[in-house]
Order: sequence, then structure tokens, then C-alpha cells
Amino acid sequence: MSYIEVNNLKKDFIVKKKREKGKLLREKDTVNALKGVSFSVDEGELVGYIGPNGAGKSTTVKILSGILTPDSGEVNVGGVVPWKDRKQHVKNIGVVFGQRSQLWWDVPIIDSYNLLKDIYRIPQASYEERLHELAGALDLEPLMRTPLRLLSLGQRMRAELCGSLLHRPKLLFLDEPTIGLDAVSKLALRDFLKWENKEYGTTIMLTTHDMEDIAALCSRVMVLGHGQKLFDGKLPDLLERFDTVRNVSVKYAVEPDLKLPEGVICNKTEDGLELSYEPSKLPTSKLLSILQDAGNIRELTLQPENTDHLIAAMYKELDL
Repeated sequence: MSYIEVNNLKKDFIVKKKREKGKLLREKDTVNALKGVSFSVDEGELVGYIGPNGAGKSTTVKILSGILTPDSGEVNVGGVVPWKDRKQHVKNIGVVFGQRSQLWWDVPIIDSYNLLKDIYRIPQASYEERLHELAGALDLEPLMRTPLRLLSLGQRMRAELCGSLLHRPKLLFLDEPTIGLDAVSKLALRDFLKWENKEYGTTIMLTTHDMEDIAALCSRVMVLGHGQKLFDGKLPDLLERFDTVRNVSVKYAVEPDLKLPEGVICNKTEDGLELSYEPSKLPTSKLLSILQDAGNIRELTLQPENTDHLIAAMYKELDL
């Protein structure tokens, strides 16, 4: 069942240009942030929403959360129109912006949570149960009496996520939630989001430039570019057409008698040989057969191109 329905969504912004010398007024320019975007998201889905800077991702999230009003188009989230029924809508959503805070800077985070409890009118027993659950899952117990300004970036993001989920929202928007986080904090945040989605069926819409987040969390990905939806499907299906180069690391017991076909790039290193090839021109099975025939292999590693390189190649081909 679709929880989010978006049909032909459009949004323009008026931007004033820098005033030219000799002119009294600045010229204006129209930026088409969204040009007729349509999609639907089922209840309980975990969806990645990706695209280059300026593609319209944050604009979409702000419209879906009721912060912005579109110029035209239809949006229905859980049976309500976000910007028309804001009070009813915000009871069922949580929003985390990676570069903005909803918690109070100079007070202990427990005081911010108590205030959010009153804002959302959460019953005391339900609040205490949920806070204990989230604090344990996000490892926040030792930080409850610490002001937000004294927390590290990773600790602040965990605190923000807790605050957004206290009222048990059915829908969670995450806009760059792992920006600036270290590897340990990213892994912990990903594990928690998987748990929240599985345990409570929370619908999650994730906007990020970190493709490892998308690969680890999302079964579905939508690509936005120039204000238009360019792709909607599974991440492997998206990357397959751009996975044009693969790399092989191979170590032999003795110096091999290796004769490689044209087009295979081979570099000698201290650890062995590093090869790059194009699967479309040379099937992987054929290359592996050539390597095996050349000598006794001690170790072999085959890996596709890095996900970030594939996404960059996609953006370049689509002129994004």
C-alpha cells in the first residue's frame, strides 16, 4: 500500500543575480528546482533519494514534510496534504537534517527530549519506554545530562535521531544524516536504521551523497537530476550499465608465463599483479582461465569499480 503519493510536483525559486556595474536593480533568474516529479513509496519501504547538488532532493523533502508549498502538483502522505494539514501531518513524521539541529544547543539533551514530549503530547509512560529503548539502541545513556554543544558530531547525530523518533513517527526523512561522521559512527547509525525499519515498519526516505549508506540500507533508489526523476529501481540495476571496468589482484607462487589479450592493463607491484579490464570486451570467465593457465595462483581478488566512481560516471553521462 502506498504511503507517499507524488504526482507532477513542480517548484520554482526566484534568485537575484549580482548587480551589474551601472545598473540600479539586480536582475532576477528563475531556478526550476522540480519539473514534474512523480513517484510513490509503500509503507515500510526504505528508499534512497540521490542526485548531484542542486538536483532538487532537499526541496522534495521539504515539500513532503510540509515546510515548503509547491507551485503545482499533488502530494499525499499518509492520507494528508503536508502543507495544508501541517499539525496532523507532523504528528506522524520525523525529520533529521544533517546540517541543522532540532535540539536546544545549551541545555542537556534530556531537557530537549522532555520538551519534545510536551510538544508532541506523548504520554509519560510511553515516553519513558520509548526513550529508554532509543537511548539503549543509540548508546545515549551516558550523554543525557550533557549539553548538545559539548557533544561530538557523531554523538549529536545520534541525539538528533533519538529526538526525531520519540513520538514513534510512521515516516522518517533523513537528509545527509551521516555527513562528517567517522566510520564507526556511520556503521552504528546504519545498524540502528535497519533495526528501526524492521522492528516498527517505519517508512524511511534517505537523501545522501554517501553511496555506502544507500548500498547498505536501501532496497530501492531514485535518481533526481535537473529537477526530474531519471531512475527508479534497484541500485545494482542502476550501476550495472556503468560497471565498465573491473580490477583483479593476483599473486603467483613463481613468475608466471602470462600473455594477456589486448586491452588488459597490467601493473607489477610488490604484492603481485594489478590488472584492469572491460567485461564488455573480455568476459571475466575468459580472463580467469588465462590467469589460471599462466601458473600456480596463490591469491586472487576480483572487484568491481568503486561505487562512488560508478555514480560519478552516471552523473557525467547524464550531464548532471
